[in-house]
Amino acid sequence: MALSKKPVTGMKDILPKEMQIRDYVMQVIKENYRKFGFTPIETPCVENIGNLSNKQGGENEKLIFKILKRGEKLNLETAVTEEDVVDGGLRYDLTVPLARFYSNNVNQLPSPFKALQMGSVWRADRPQKGRFRQFVQCDIDILGEPSNLAEIELILATTTTLGKLGFSNFKVRINERRILKAMAAYSGFPEEEYDTVFIILDKMDKIGLEGVSGELLENGFSKESVDKYLELFQGIEAAENGILYLKETLKDVLEEEVAKSLMEIMESVQATVDTNFEILFDPTLVRGMSYYTGTIFEIEMPEFGSSVAGGGRYDKMIGKFTGNDTPACGFSIGFERIITILLDKGFEVPGAERKVAYLVEKGIGTKELCEVIEKAQQERKEGAQVLVVRMNKNKKFQKEQLKKEGYEEFKDFYKEGLKN
Repeated sequence: MALSKKPVTGMKDILPKEMQIRDYVMQVIKENYRKFGFTPIETPCVENIGNLSNKQGGENEKLIFKILKRGEKLNLETAVTEEDVVDGGLRYDLTVPLARFYSNNVNQLPSPFKALQMGSVWRADRPQKGRFRQFVQCDIDILGEPSNLAEIELILATTTTLGKLGFSNFKVRINERRILKAMAAYSGFPEEEYDTVFIILDKMDKIGLEGVSGELLENGFSKESVDKYLELFQGIEAAENGILYLKETLKDVLEEEVAKSLMEIMESVQATVDTNFEILFDPTLVRGMSYYTGTIFEIEMPEFGSSVAGGGRYDKMIGKFTGNDTPACGFSIGFERIITILLDKGFEVPGAERKVAYLVEKGIGTKELCEVIEKAQQERKEGAQVLVVRMNKNKKFQKEQLKKEGYEEFKDFYKEGLKN
């Protein structure tokens, strides 16, 4: 079989120029999140298949890269079900691994614990621009904080970080899963059908209010419930404050504290923010993960046309590992989407090191070569990035290639010494 030089479908090679930008963005993200008190951790890329398939990951559970058992544990002849041959999988996000990590190490961690986790995740998804089957996620999570201080800190940390990367005029959309459920209950939808309702609602930005109405009716929901549901969205749009409108309209099915907390989050963020963006209540925001229990949020950028970051509260996940529910809330930046935007903009890393290329003629003596290396070492001590390479026959083409890598200064060394 011939070897393939192309990456596996949905994955990609990263060339030096992009890698320089990725390293810079990671550094900015880590430095800024540390200033907000988040502590870096790391979890394995492989998780127990039972943890990944516990019906908390929504559609992502259909996209798991599964790992076969090894050695004597793998017996294909007697295998009947998938469980007989699979025991692990590549993580599809960083939240499930974090919940396991916290459950395993809680006695060694402060409370509340502010975690920073950056790493690759894998989903057998359909590749498209800004979406790959292997991609990096940047997560911050606050575990053990029941109040909305967690949401406020997460939103401020994430938006400040995006501001440090040069982004502005983006939108933070925020909603509450309990508001979503209260709206469905008020309208008369059966509780066991809420997920179906929310999946259809999530298409609002693509198919509009009429489209949502049509799909709900097609799925067998009564016209009375559908009409009542749509009236809520029309009322929100007409109201000066959509949250206050729902607080009053849904008072029989929604705890007053839910609406109050959501307004407090928005007001606190608006009052203390130092980045130019808009935060708005969006009653159509659903978020796909079924593990969310409270506040949910996303960030949209005009440059990308869709979400580049998202998260929310998931107070029930850790309890599935420990038996005791632990308050938890997180925000994840779509690292690959941020990189895609920066590449499309022609982004250059600010304050990059001076890059110098030493081209050394083949056949130069040992003494002369050592002198060249000493010069390079001295320039490195002075802060320059110095590449020492052998001179090619086509020196002009060699320099053109190096210029593409950001080298702006060139020094040519021949047997008889430096020529420029």
